[in-house]
This record gives sequence, C-alpha cells and structure tokens, in this order.
Amino acid sequence: GKRRMSSSSSSNKRSASEAGIEQVEQGEFKKPRQVRVWADGCFDMMHYGHANALRQAKSLGDYLVVGVHSDADILKNKGPPVMNEQERYKAVAACKWVDEVVPAAPYQTQLDVLEEHNIDFCVHGDDLVTTADGTDCYELVKKAGKFKVVPRTKGVSTTDLVGRMLLMTKQHHVQDPEDVSQNKEVNRLSLSTDAKGSPYTRLSKFVPTTNQIMQFSGSAKCPGPNDKVVYIDGTFDLFHVGHIYVLEKAKAMGDYLIVGVHDDNTANRIKGANHPIMNLHERVLSVLSCKYADEVVIGAPYKIDQQLITNQGITLVVHGSGPVDPAEDGSDPYEIPKNLGIYSDIDSGSGVTTTMIIERIMDNAKAFALRNAKKEQKEVAESSHA
Repeated sequence: GKRRMSSSSSSNKRSASEAGIEQVEQGEFKKPRQVRVWADGCFDMMHYGHANALRQAKSLGDYLVVGVHSDADILKNKGPPVMNEQERYKAVAACKWVDEVVPAAPYQTQLDVLEEHNIDFCVHGDDLVTTADGTDCYELVKKAGKFKVVPRTKGVSTTDLVGRMLLMTKQHHVQDPEDVSQNKEVNRLSLSTDAKGSPYTRLSKFVPTTNQIMQFSGSAKCPGPNDKVVYIDGTFDLFHVGHIYVLEKAKAMGDYLIVGVHDDNTANRIKGANHPIMNLHERVLSVLSCKYADEVVIGAPYKIDQQLITNQGITLVVHGSGPVDPAEDGSDPYEIPKNLGIYSDIDSGSGVTTTMIIERIMDNAKAFALRNAKKEQKEVAESSHA
C-alpha cells in the first residue's frame, strides 16, 4: 500500500491507521506474520498447572506448538511416567490453548526441531529442568536467545498429586474400613509430613481467584438460538484422557457442551474414602482447560432437575458408560431427563479411569516414592541456588 500512499497528493494524505482501515475493507490488509511459540514437557498426569503454563505460553504468541516426550526418553531421564505416551499426546492435544502436538520431542530442546517448526521462541516455567546427566534441558535455546519464562502455578504439581494419592491404598476402593489403619506402608511412602492425619488435611488448599477462572474460560461463547445444548456431569477427578474421550463424544452429539462438576461432598459420598483427590476448584479449572467444554456448572446438582434443564436450555443429557450411583433419596439421578426422553448413554471408549490411574501409582508406589523423594531433594537444591 506504500506506493499508492506516496503517489497521493498532500491534500488527501491520511494517517497510516486510516489507510490500514481502508486496506482491510479492500481485502489487501496482510496480517503481521504469525508468532509461533514452542513449549515442551512430559505432561504426565496433565493437570491445570500444565494447562496454565500452556495458556501463558499461547498468550505470548499466535500459534502454540507443544513437544511431548516419549516414554523411553522420560524413563531414561526421570523414571517411569504414570500415563503412556499415547495418553499424554491425547491429553495435550485436548488442551484448548494448544494448536499442534509434536510427539516424541527430544528431552533436551533442540534448535533444529524449533527451526523445523518455524518457532520464534520457546517458553517454560521458572523451574530448572535437567536431563539424567544434569544438563539444563533448555541450555541450547537459552544460548540462542530463544527462551522465555512464565511463572509456575503455585499449589499443584505431579509430585504433589502423587503424594496425595499415596495416602490411599487399593483397599480404599472396596471401601474396607478395616484396612485404613493398616496402610502404614503407604503412609511411610507418602512423604507427607501429615501422613497420619486425614487426607483431607492434605487436600490442596488451592482456591482460584475469579481472574483465574476468567482466564481459563477464555472467550466463552453463549449457545446460539438453534444450538443443540448437551449436558454431561461428573466428578472429573484427576482430569484425564478417559474424561477427555467422553467430553469429545458428548460435544460431537450437539453444538454446545455444558459440563456439570459435582462438589467435594457429593464426590466423597459417591467415591468414598479419600476422594476427591482434587478439590472442586481444581476440578473446575481442569474441565475448563479442555477444548470440548463450552461452559461449566460449578457444584452441579447430583440429581438433574427440571430447573437445571430449563435454566441451561439443555436439549440432551448424556452420561459415560459407568455405573450410576443413586441420588441421596435413592432415586436415579437421571430420572427426569430419562422421562423427558432427552437422555443418552455414551461409551468413552478409552478405558482409563481415575481408579486405574491411582492403581498404576499404587503398583509403582515404591518407585514413585523414591522418584518423588529425589525430585523433592532436587527441587530444594535448585531453589537454594536460585
């Protein structure tokens, strides 16, 4: 557009911004080149802390590419991951701020990989990450001047979540009260200073601000007048790939997906001892970070009533293919939508459940406890150098 502006006489010269507006109208306006951002990691048991890091990374550019390490690489550098690589790739791809996933990205971030994806810079949390031999994973990108730091989310880490889970035993899942007193072995492994107390005393004290909820909601859209509004509810504890599959299927059944998240008391009544592992606020942020969820009902009623259906404009209620616990009055919590003919079961198809993840951790409890102890020592050592 420069040529035309310079040829115009001084009498009809306009400011560049006006010219810019005119060019948009004429369809000539070229958007500045897209800023491409890279983030990478294990994203094991992907949680809202990871999601928040990715949200911040995305906010520094236009297009976010996320490298996810392979199982073999993680095993070599850090110990066995809880979730396998396919599960981890799926979890990262479902995060609403991620535009592209690069599977099996190298554990130490390589400049040629960034070049291959036309990356402007790499972003990571403000903690030091090292390979098995102690090399800084971001040494190369730092030297190249392509590294930016975002603050870590306080109050959550995979290490912390594993610690919360190690306060449980497998027997808790059959709710055998006899065994609760016999879980000294697990308590000893849990690294918790408060192993004898109720796990609720160790339940995260994380409480988000409205600002955090707004950041995670993003540019929330309202359903259109003709949109088919689908509703699904649940606990969504340790938000994982099984939840992602079911939300993806639920969303595909309509145009707008509302997710009801039950409060901690409801979750505890249904799931029993030591549940939920994540409190309501943490579970809400987890669901909000998923690209299939359009809206979240915080502390949704366990029994779906007419008022909820009317207020939210729900056209279809769906439930994953798990057993349904009765409501407190003994009735079917889906009785009303079923009577209205607006209920449907969906099969999540992934087979991953919160119980399964907890059991994977129990089976590896000793290895994980060792890994956590090492990681805590490393974090303490690194923070004292900082």
